[in-house]
Amino acid sequence: MNPAGLAGPGLTRRQLAFGAAGALVLPGAAHAGRQAEEPLADSVRSVLSSAIANNAPPKPSFDSVEARITYLKWLGEMSNRLKKRKAEHVTRIEFLETVYYEAKRAGLEPALLLGLIQVESGFRKYAISIAGARGYTQVMPFWSRLIGDGEPARLFHMQTNLRFGCVILRHYLDRERGDLYMALGRYNGSRGKPEYPNLVFGARRAWEYKPA
Repeated sequence: MNPAGLAGPGLTRRQLAFGAAGALVLPGAAHAGRQAEEPLADSVRSVLSSAIANNAPPKPSFDSVEARITYLKWLGEMSNRLKKRKAEHVTRIEFLETVYYEAKRAGLEPALLLGLIQVESGFRKYAISIAGARGYTQVMPFWSRLIGDGEPARLFHMQTNLRFGCVILRHYLDRERGDLYMALGRYNGSRGKPEYPNLVFGARRAWEYKPA
């Protein structure tokens, strides 16, 4: 585990043939695997708990006007892409602001987080998988007991769910020494199998943004 808890090395992944860009999401059940409950060292548990407990509002700060302008352009572009899935403007912007904030806070790409959400829940806030995983990023309830406040119902709160998803993926990425393919497998409970990482990598392409 990275001693800093969140910030880590640049992401790497194996060269894979991309699968489908999305996933079948059935009514009432999300397309998600089952994150495995594993023993956590006290030091790791403390770091993860601290990362979850920080209740800073999802408002990013920028070192320059140019950086803020780039962010606002990203926000506008992503809002247009997401409109068919989230029609209400204020809700859509709040969601994207939180996605950006939590992804950057954990040292992840916003496009990766959006791709993961697309595959895991189809952007449904109250999605529940057959295994019991909850919300946008399909967090298993045991994480609330291990590093949260013990209230799994709060995993349906938008920022709480996105934060858990980012912190858990960052934890797996650190365990896999920056190997995103293997980290995604851990996240889905299918470590070493290509189907889930391929789905997320494919979905991520739809959310990549290149400033003009």
